[in-house]
Amino acid sequence: MTIRQPRYSKEEFAQRGDEIYQSQVRQQIDEEIDRGKIVAIDIETGAFEIADKPIAAVDRLYDRYPDAQPWVIRIGHRAVYRFGSQSLKTTA
Repeated sequence: MTIRQPRYSKEEFAQRGDEIYQSQVRQQIDEEIDRGKIVAIDIETGAFEIADKPIAAVDRLYDRYPDAQPWVIRIGHRAVYRFGSQSLKTTA
């Protein structure tokens, strides 16, 4: 098993990932068709993979770039996961 070590601070990691998504990846995907899917982006090369689940996208990226530093984002959303609860109110 390969142990991968992060090479950037959390802040720089996030900044690079967001910047690459906005400047390179976003224009190459169809947000209507791929909305809700996951993009794994190598923050060093800009290479990316799209899948339905985060682990699948990252695994595909590692298959192509074994030393990748993956940043993961959900297409059309600000975050991959949502924390907190949903309203329990019912509509009558």
